[in-house]
Amino acid sequence: MVRLILLLLVWLGACSTPGPYFRDLPATRVTVAGSAFDVRVRGELAEALRVNPQYAPRLGPLPVRARFAMAQVSGCEVVRVLGDQAQMTGELSCGGRPPDWSRQPVRASYSCVQLSTWLDDEPGAPYYDYDCDPY
Repeated sequence: MVRLILLLLVWLGACSTPGPYFRDLPATRVTVAGSAFDVRVRGELAEALRVNPQYAPRLGPLPVRARFAMAQVSGCEVVRVLGDQAQMTGELSCGGRPPDWSRQPVRASYSCVQLSTWLDDEPGAPYYDYDCDPY
């Protein structure tokens, strides 16, 4: 029984652990439309870890929320988002300049309204379109 509890604690402790590439970087917490992300940026990549509990989240709106959070933290355009409901990695396009670290909020929350459904950003990648404002 003690082994099971120890294993469970170790397993739960890994839920919000960043990937090896982002391990020693400080996180910026950004909340977008009820989804809270810890965002880390290194070079041309950003990682968004969803840290709030949500009942059976669908992947549908989460990449758009993570894309918005990564863009707010990095100051760059997020070209592509890969991952699952809990951990997403974004490819940044900063126009040949490094990410704008002066734009990083310590903590930020955004209220978002869905404008339209299933726009096509790139071939084979449908997503939702949101309008987000800080509150």
